[in-house]
Amino acid sequence: MGVLSFFKGVGEKIFGKEQEAAPADPAQAEKVEPLRAQALLDHVKQLGLAYKTLTVKTKGDTVILTGSVKAQEDAEKIALAVGNVEGVSSVDNQLQVEEPTPEGKYYTVKSGDTLSKISKEVYGDPMKYGVIFEANKPMLKDPDLIYPDQVLRIPTL
Repeated sequence: MGVLSFFKGVGEKIFGKEQEAAPADPAQAEKVEPLRAQALLDHVKQLGLAYKTLTVKTKGDTVILTGSVKAQEDAEKIALAVGNVEGVSSVDNQLQVEEPTPEGKYYTVKSGDTLSKISKEVYGDPMKYGVIFEANKPMLKDPDLIYPDQVLRIPTL
């Protein structure tokens, strides 16, 4: 799937104080990286995202995902769930997809955006905002709760 970029300073706050920033000291990083990876894995589990096997590793503000999922949508949702976390700037999604389909598109929310406005821009119809909302569940819990620099999945109609 490749590498996705995110804005490091925005997103859900799931890291504890000791996990917030990747330490410059290599000895300290060895202690913190597994804690950050476990917090991200727990986040994926808490959201109930589907996977067959999943390993999450971190290296500074980069997350590496390996394992396998059934569908392309599952791989994309996992990548977005860990990428839209404060302190993550990129996700290297190496998940193997058992039933590959064309990769979805992504959209980075701008200030003033709404799902209706995004839907009009990408589909030509503001009333198709529900398609975008459903494609980003469970990370989105309400269609009105999006924020600038959040990355969303835009499925093909």
